[in-house]
Amino acid sequence: MNPEFWHARWERGEIGWHLDEINTHLLRYWPALALPSSATVFVPLCGKTLDMLWLAGEGHRVLGVEISEIAVRELFAQHGLSPTVTEAGRFQRWQADELTVLRGDFFDLTPAELNGIEAVYDRASLIALPPSRRSAYAAHLKAIAPMTAPALLITLAYDQREMRGPPFSVQPEEVAALYADRYAIGHLDTIDALADAPGFRRRGLTALRESVWLLRPRPDPGG
Repeated sequence: MNPEFWHARWERGEIGWHLDEINTHLLRYWPALALPSSATVFVPLCGKTLDMLWLAGEGHRVLGVEISEIAVRELFAQHGLSPTVTEAGRFQRWQADELTVLRGDFFDLTPAELNGIEAVYDRASLIALPPSRRSAYAAHLKAIAPMTAPALLITLAYDQREMRGPPFSVQPEEVAALYADRYAIGHLDTIDALADAPGFRRRGLTALRESVWLLRPRPDPGG
C-alpha cells in the first residue's frame, strides 16, 4: 500500500475512515494519560480528523503528519484557519495557532521532527496499514517518538476474510507483539461496534470489535 493509493483515495473522496465528530473514545479516555494541558501531542497519518481540533481546544499543541495535500488543505479550510506554509526538509509545514501538520511521508520523519512530543494519539493509523506494513510502522514510531511519551491507541478487530481493508483488523495479540517491548499495554475498553457501522455491514462484516489501549513507556524497555 504505497503513497499513490492514499493520494487516489483522497482525490476520489473515498475517505470512509473520516468521522464528522470527535471520537468518543478520545473524549472518554484521554484523561487516562494524565498530561498537562500544554503537552504536545503527535497524531500520525492524521488526515483531517476533528480530533486534532479537540486536542488543540484542550490546550495541547498538536503535531500531525499526513501525506495528502488535499487532506491538509481541507483540514485548515473547513475550520476557517489560515495556516503559514513553509518548507521543512522533506516536509511542508502547515501551522495555525497550536495546530501543525507536516505534509509528507510518515516514514520520512526523524526524531528531530518529534522533539518535544509528550504523547501519541493513534485512532486510524495502525489499522490503516496491511499486515505487511504494520511492523515497520510500529518500529518507526518507536524509533522517532520520545521514550517518555505514552500513547492512546484505538484498534478494530474482525474476520479479515469477510472484508478487505482499510481499515484492517488488528487483533489484541498483535498489539502486544508490536509494542510490548517498549510499552506496558493497558486495555481500557472493547465494544461491539458493528451496530454503529452500517457501512461495514454492507461490506460483509458479521462482527466488529473496537478496542482502546493505553501504552505507557516502560522504565526499562524490553525488560
